[in-house]
Amino acid sequence: MSRPASLTTIPLWHDLPPFLMATANSISDAHTSATPARADLLVFVAPMAAESLENLFANLAAVFPPEDLVIATPNDTSGTAYPALRVVSTQATDAVWPLAASDFANAVSAAKANEARAVLMLGPGADSLSTSAIRDLAAAVSNSTFDLAVPHYSIPPNAGLVNSAILYPLTRALFGSRTRFPLSIDMAFSARMADRLSNTAQRFVNLNQSDAILWPVSEAAVAGLSVDEIDVGTRILPQPAEPNVNTILTLVTGSLFADIEAKAAFWQRPRRLPPEQRIFPSIHGIEGDVDIVPMVEAFRLAFSNLQEIWSLVLAPNSLLGLKRLSVVEPSAFRMPENLWARIVFDFLVAYRLRTLNRGHLLGALIPLYLAWVAGHINVVKSGTSSEVHVEAGAAAFESDKQYIVSRWRWPDRFNS
Repeated sequence: MSRPASLTTIPLWHDLPPFLMATANSISDAHTSATPARADLLVFVAPMAAESLENLFANLAAVFPPEDLVIATPNDTSGTAYPALRVVSTQATDAVWPLAASDFANAVSAAKANEARAVLMLGPGADSLSTSAIRDLAAAVSNSTFDLAVPHYSIPPNAGLVNSAILYPLTRALFGSRTRFPLSIDMAFSARMADRLSNTAQRFVNLNQSDAILWPVSEAAVAGLSVDEIDVGTRILPQPAEPNVNTILTLVTGSLFADIEAKAAFWQRPRRLPPEQRIFPSIHGIEGDVDIVPMVEAFRLAFSNLQEIWSLVLAPNSLLGLKRLSVVEPSAFRMPENLWARIVFDFLVAYRLRTLNRGHLLGALIPLYLAWVAGHINVVKSGTSSEVHVEAGAAAFESDKQYIVSRWRWPDRFNS
């Protein structure tokens, strides 16, 4: 987390209710047609500033022939300089980061209306993606080789740490995926994957949870669909509406825990992690001099004040490991990888059992996460690559998967 981070498959669409169907853009006749036209690709563009939208349209026009795509967006496109691009309007959402279930529902309904064979979703700030990144994401699913293509972003070592500490290692360990950014805001997917995502999104919409988060990587894993990871280089990532670590960690970790709970029958079965297909470049070094003392002090204060709560969640060995860590000086502070994996697994079990109020539970995880961040910063300062440390943590989650499987089946039993 940033410091305070030609197609051959014919789609098999499910019917969606009328209020989710994309409508013709009434702003400019130059961007609409009386009847929908078939397109190879439906590009969903999230809300963004007019200047960013114009830059993105320029990139799309440079990559795709206008007759090959339809753009679906809630943005006002009346002043665009690219009238050859076909645009349809979708319902606006309040989502900034990450994309919401309603965004997926709107994108798929627009694809159905225009008989598109694949979907490319581009989140806020997507104008910072290179034209090659946009082309490669679409091409991965357009040739029917993959059902889902997600980006691998090049980010600074001190950014995206909720992803590095929790989202990536959990997704890798439980769903057998090497996808480094399982909650990306850009992606491309085939008609088969769109069908899967629309069903999931529709369930949330029907429950009046249109702002709920979807996890396409785990959806693809459960459905047995293929996933590719595309090197897109650097990208300007949008800031969440509430750029506060407490809010962000509670939002995304709670959503991932809920998704894991819903898919327990899948991830409890043994599965082998696929071989690494490619090596992605990483940015070395660290952004400035980060003061970790407040993080360590927050952890120590929590260790004194949250013992009663943590003892309801954590295994005795984990509590002992935290006790030892609480007396380590900030300069030598580091959360052991296996201890962190057990902590996250125990919180996942407590979330499932509702051991205590879920909001309070995830709040009790925050000082432990800050302890991991402090240790991560120290590791990078020592000269170790950020990605090396993140991969070591993910490997610890993967090697300890049997622990979470056992605790899930027998939650009252702590394994040493």
